[in-house]
Amino acid sequence: MKQLCIAFFGMILLLQSCKTDEDPVQRIDQTMNIYIRDNAGKDLLHPTNTSSYVSFTFNDALGDKDVSPVPYSREVTTDSVFYIKYVAGARRVLIADNGETQTYRSLIALALQKKLSPTTSSVENDTMEIQYTLTPEVFEVSKVYYNNQLRFTKMPDQPNIVTIVK
Repeated sequence: MKQLCIAFFGMILLLQSCKTDEDPVQRIDQTMNIYIRDNAGKDLLHPTNTSSYVSFTFNDALGDKDVSPVPYSREVTTDSVFYIKYVAGARRVLIADNGETQTYRSLIALALQKKLSPTTSSVENDTMEIQYTLTPEVFEVSKVYYNNQLRFTKMPDQPNIVTIVK
């Protein structure tokens, strides 16, 4: 009888340990691929193309310091198209709270250096505002403004691909 009671309590303990949490897992979708092209569709991030940007910096305009670098990486697709991959790193500031939905924003100052000749270059200073939506189910990029122009709006189940035409 003792063995039956021990087996019964052991089964109850085993079933309790297999119980799943009732809280859903929040999905995080904040990685962005940023492509920069000219009006003709030419890749302006390809380092060997003429009139391309040879270097660039991202700075957190809402950061604690005047110079708050934001991490990014230069990536390339299988068909040799370059893009900037941004995951996170800029400060997010709450701009709206509607109960279960909150909206945050980050502001990044970009400095894009273009080589004009072997001895001269120019720097373009741009801004990128990223808006995020936070709900119990998801934290995701919702909109991206580049120089105050809307360049990206999140579509459900689609990757965050931002194309900047300069």
